[in-house]
Amino acid sequence: MSNAANNTTWTGMISVEDTALYVTDTGGSGQPVVYLNGAYADQSHWKKVVGDLGDGYRHIRFDERARGKSKQSADYSFAACLRDIDAVLAARGVDGPVILVGWSYGGVLGWHWADRNPGRVLGVVTVDAFPYGLTGEEGAERIRRLFHKMRFLLPLTRPFGMAARMSAAEHAETNIELNEIAAASVAVLERATRPVRFVLATGDSLGSEKDEMETNRAVLDPIIAANPNVTISAKVPSNHSKILRKDSPAVADAVRATVAR
Repeated sequence: MSNAANNTTWTGMISVEDTALYVTDTGGSGQPVVYLNGAYADQSHWKKVVGDLGDGYRHIRFDERARGKSKQSADYSFAACLRDIDAVLAARGVDGPVILVGWSYGGVLGWHWADRNPGRVLGVVTVDAFPYGLTGEEGAERIRRLFHKMRFLLPLTRPFGMAARMSAAEHAETNIELNEIAAASVAVLERATRPVRFVLATGDSLGSEKDEMETNRAVLDPIIAANPNVTISAKVPSNHSKILRKDSPAVADAVRATVAR
């Protein structure tokens, strides 16, 4: 009997292209919620949100390529991450509309996957991601310098879900691509036809300058004014890195509000 029938959590590896992804699926008949991680994070960061929401939902989490328990790959692109969402849903037999809950990198993934699959999405909950990024050669060099400085720290933070099994250069290049895509995502949010609820931090992020993140979050204001499907569900006191640990109830409330709508 499958876990979808007896509500037993399934964990295992799902083969995708040249890699394999580590997936956790609680099963059951509840509303499917798919969690999309931060750029180098693993699924463990969602434990408090899953606990806050409880058993009435079908929680689907997975480690992206080279993150957590998933295998390495020759392709760490944003497009590959979008394909991985499709692969996980297909492998777990999820046909009905899902709620996407994405933190940081995962938030941007959520906007773009929903934009491509509006009929398969009930709504998107975005945790401290916004359509802004460091772009151009100056931005790219700033990102490369940051990860070069962190190159000896990355292997030490990996066991805590804070880095991938990538080189410092690969970390930097995925971040550069993310910044370019995030900055170009205003139009994606402006045409969103499904609810997109934001839970925003107020503090800064690793590598950001003082108050830079808060200034950048303001890019949402004209989008919210133009599209009633885009709203701020909550603004919480924690910073970008600690938001899932310190303010998980606000994320859970945004998921519940999406279901209620």
